[in-house]
Amino acid sequence: MLKLIRSVVLVFILLNGLTALAEDVTPPINVHKSAVQGDVKAQARLAAMYLLGSEVDKDEQQAFEWFLKSAQQGNVEAEMIVAAMYERGLGVKNDIKLATQWYEKAAAKGNTTALALTGKNDVAKGGVAFNYQTMRLSAAKQIPTEYAKKILLTE
Repeated sequence: MLKLIRSVVLVFILLNGLTALAEDVTPPINVHKSAVQGDVKAQARLAAMYLLGSEVDKDEQQAFEWFLKSAQQGNVEAEMIVAAMYERGLGVKNDIKLATQWYEKAAAKGNTTALALTGKNDVAKGGVAFNYQTMRLSAAKQIPTEYAKKILLTE
């Protein structure tokens, strides 16, 4: 009987915690409305939701479109994600030239990852045989998801 009571209390505590978390999250309809109205942060947030399948169905093409809108307005995180998505062909046709252009834009704003990926960070160069292509491919696999998580947590 004691185990049953503990279980019920635990479920109650968990459900209360989830309800509190749900109240802190902006409903997708509000995010979508703000994104459509041109809010750069809302565009990035909506894109992150689509990329991760958070509160919406996962849709890499929609994610790319919204990240692109945010990047075109100067959001450096979105610029990095757009670059990586072009690099990988994630939600968009693979295009290394466009990926490089977006990395360059982010590097011009001082993004340290972009500086390293474009060979403009002397610290990243390190030793004699530094392989940027390998580093870019590895980074392109991690950037979209990690940056999208960051966007959802901070905005």
